[in-house]
Parts: sequence; C-alpha cells; structure tokens
Amino acid sequence: MKIALAQLNPTVGDLKGNATLVRAAADQAAAAGADFLVTSELLISGYPPKDLLLREGFAHACDRAVSALAKDFPRGLAVLIGHPTKWGVTEGRIANAASLLLDGEVLDTVHKTLLPNYDVFDEQRYFRPAERVRPMELRGIKLGVHICEDAWFGEPNTFYHERPLQQADPVAELVSFGADVLINLSASPFERDKPHRRLNILRRHVSRHHKPFVFVNQVGGNDDLVFDGNSLTLDSAGNVIEQLKPFDTDLRVCDLASGGRKSLVSGTALAAGLCREHDATTPVASAIPLKDEARPREADLLDALVLGLRDYLRKSGFTDCVLGLSGGIDSALAAYIATAAAGKEHVHGLLMPSRYSSEHSIGDAKLLAENLGIDHAIIPIDEMHRAYEATHVAGADLASQPGGLADQNLQARIRGALVMIRSNRHGWLALATGNKSELAVGYCTLYGDMAGGFAVLCDLFKRDVYGVSRYINDVREGREVIPLSSITKAPSAELAPNQFDQDSLPPYPVLDAILEGLIEREESVATLSRQFPAETVRWVATKLDRNEFKRRQMPPGIKLTSRAFGSGRRMPMAAKFEVGQPF
Repeated sequence: MKIALAQLNPTVGDLKGNATLVRAAADQAAAAGADFLVTSELLISGYPPKDLLLREGFAHACDRAVSALAKDFPRGLAVLIGHPTKWGVTEGRIANAASLLLDGEVLDTVHKTLLPNYDVFDEQRYFRPAERVRPMELRGIKLGVHICEDAWFGEPNTFYHERPLQQADPVAELVSFGADVLINLSASPFERDKPHRRLNILRRHVSRHHKPFVFVNQVGGNDDLVFDGNSLTLDSAGNVIEQLKPFDTDLRVCDLASGGRKSLVSGTALAAGLCREHDATTPVASAIPLKDEARPREADLLDALVLGLRDYLRKSGFTDCVLGLSGGIDSALAAYIATAAAGKEHVHGLLMPSRYSSEHSIGDAKLLAENLGIDHAIIPIDEMHRAYEATHVAGADLASQPGGLADQNLQARIRGALVMIRSNRHGWLALATGNKSELAVGYCTLYGDMAGGFAVLCDLFKRDVYGVSRYINDVREGREVIPLSSITKAPSAELAPNQFDQDSLPPYPVLDAILEGLIEREESVATLSRQFPAETVRWVATKLDRNEFKRRQMPPGIKLTSRAFGSGRRMPMAAKFEVGQPF
C-alpha cells in the first residue's frame, strides 16, 4: 500500500479553506499513485478550535464538511481525516475523531481516547473519550488509527501530567486487536527539543510491538502555538524511511510494504499548489533533517518564531507590522523575524531616541534597518518628554525623582504611544519586543515596551536571543545582518544616565538558569539555592511572583518552551505566598 502523508497548515474555523487544502492534497496524492492519504488531527476545524467547539452548530458543520469531502475525492483513494464530530457521541458532547473516507462514503470513524488536560491543552472541557479502542479495516489491512495523545501513554513528559490509573495504553490495545500498521494523527505543538522526544516515543512503540508507524503532524501557527510538522514513517525495525519538512507544508508518498520511499512534491510546490486561498509565502525551514541528525536548537527556535508570526499576520488579516528599533539585540532580532515573516516591504521601524540614547544605539538601529532593507523613520522623543515635565502635576512628580522609575517608564510609554499611532493609522500589527527574562522579573513597562498586538520574543530567554542572533549571522545569512555591536555591547534600556541591565538584574546566564528552574521545572528556592546564591534566587523568585499582573496584560506571543507565560501557566495575581515559606 502506498501511503501519502499530508502535512498541512489549517486555519482555525475555516472549514471551507481547510477542506480545499485536503482536496488539493488528495488530487496530488492520487496523481502520484497513492492508495491512501493520511492527514492530521482536527484538520477540518484547525487546532486548537477552543470554545468554537461550544458554539451551536459548529461540530455539525464539521461533520457536514467531512461528508461532502468524501464525495469530492478521487475514486479509489482512501483518506483518513481528523475532525470534531457528533457521530457516535451521546449526551450532547462531541469527540475528537478520525474518519476513513473512500469512494464517496464515510466508512468508519474512531475517537481519541486520551484527552490531555495539562499545559495549553484543555480537551476534557470539550470532548468525550472513546468508549473502546479498535482498528479500522481497509482492503484487508487493519489500521491502528489513534490520535495524538493516545501515543503518549505512560510518558513522563511533564511533572504535572497525570493519567487515570484505570486507563489502558491505546496503542497496545490496537496491537492486541491485530493492527498491522500504527497510524497517529497529531496536532502536536512545538516546544524546544520536542521533535527529538517525539521520535523517541514513536520508536518505543515500534520496539515494543514491531509494527510500522505512520505519524502525521499539523504544521503552522495558530495564536500562541506553532506546529512544527516533522511528520514521518518508521518501518517495523524503527528506521525512519520518510521524514517530512520541519516548519513547512509537505506531502510525501511512502510504500511501507517495500520499505522504499518516493518523494511526491516539495514543501514549496505544495504551498503554491495547496495554499493559494491562504496567501502562503515562501517556506521558513532551512533544511530537512536527515533522519536522526538533530537540527541546531537555534534553527528550530528561529523557524518557529518566523512561522508563528507569519501565520498570525496572515490568519488575522494583517499584511504589515511596525516596531520600535532601539539599537539593542531584542528589537534587532524581532525586526529580522518580522522581515522573514512578512517581507522587507511590509516591516516598518521607528527609531525613537531620547536624551539618554547613545550615538552607537542610533547607529546600530539605522544599520540594522539598512541591512534588512526595511522602511524606518527617526522620531526623537525629547520634545514630548519635556512637554510632560512642563505640566503642573506630572512635572512635579517627575522633578521629585529625576531619572527615577516614573521618568524611565514615561519614556517607554511615549515610545509605545508612537508605535501605536503608526499601527492605528495604517492598520499595521504592532510588535512588542521584550524577551522572557525581562517579562519574568518585570523589567518592562506596561503600555510602553509591552504595548502592541503580538509579543514575538515573549518565550525566548535572553541567552537564546543572543544565540539565535549569532546563528542568523553565522549560519542562516552567512553575513552580518544583525549588527555585531548589538550582540557584543552590554545591554541597556537607556532610560537614565549610564544605565545597564546588570545594574538591576543578575547576569543573564544566572538569571535565565534560575528562571528556567522556577518556571519550567517548578523547583523550589531551596533546591535552586544549592546551585546559585540563595539571596539571588529569592530575589528572582519574588520578582517572578510579583509581576504576574504585568504578564496578564501582555500581548499574545509564541510558545517555545514547555511552560510559556499564558494559558499554560495559570498563576494568581493577587496572592501571598512568601518565597521560602516552610509550610
């Protein structure tokens, strides 16, 4: 049997557009001689559909779309498609389903068994689990079809991931019922190092059961999540016999029976052929990974950021974006990502020097804009700053603490207002450029540098801002696009005389390591104090807790780690739990 894997980029709620993607993929698969096409989880609705699933008629509309698609596919081509469904579900709920379509009919439908309810996943809010697990049958072959989380049974992937003790392993059950091949439809979001973890999980199933494995993952950005694709097939010995592109649409045909493979069409051609209605642009991924060969961490982070911003722009109806350029490393990286995502003619930079801005910062910002070829304008803010100082009440407050916190925040808010004026006037998406390290400890200004519609670096620690920037210059571009001085100079907000980040913060390597322990592993102050100075750990932990109110008001951004700020980390704002409290 020749199986086609369709790694597609759906838009949440766009049932018509998503059906068009599947229809075009089916035509190409049939033309290449495929017998069977496999798509990803909830492809018809897009993932994650969230509370759209609660809207009256939405699940029924998805079912109607699947029934209509069955009649549109080429004769003889079987198609496995993911969708929300009312079919086979009682008590007014819905299921996360995969349906097998052939020759105008819906032959069979199975439901997802394990419903994740951790981190950004909230599937128990919407779905009912499968009442039983069973294979589908196609032309005498038993298909062990299961959906995303069903393959993660028993994996200690996160410390807060729990499963009912009575729940059996869906993959093992499928094998016990005679499945000849295991097929997983996924919408598995990217996070750092996850593609490699995922491959190891699939290989463990193959090692236990000695069955070939087909894994098809969604690709693209939807809100704060990015799906990395990396779909693949494994033979019964666990060898990768086909692997699709990371961070790009792709379509391949694989003959599992012979163990051979045939490439159907490149990601670029597929994007052109399948995504015309979605206005897809060029792919972001730099290369297909060679089976087990790991891509550089920085390549994954960069491609996730570019794809996430590109799809947020495209799926939200924006064409252009605007951001402040300070000459620092954060705004430089954000501008590069915006240029890669939208194209240089659609990125607009504002250089907004204050009385404290250094000449090298203005020069670095101008050089960056010229290297990227983006539109940029210089708008000094000193006149506006002095206008505030000249007012009666505000001026008195500012004069009482020259160069103090209120004065520093005022400058950031003037800049934020200027970016938003340009955004409102032209309908451009305003980008906030703060990184995760700053957002974690509140080294940011509400309605200032936090202002905008999308926070492109909000889940990137400062260490990775530097790492990705160096990767861009040294590998991706092979030339100095991000000015070297932006990378090497001491970081500074330049909101007061002779100000540097490290005057207020621990060194970034120390800060980031502590934050990673506190946020991603939920380690205690006591545990982290065995590795770092206890006073520093307590300071970081206190700042992290006290600035939750700021993060609650930040724009959405792109999830890159196992625990990003946002829906996957639900901390109280008004709370009192003293750091180091013994009980």
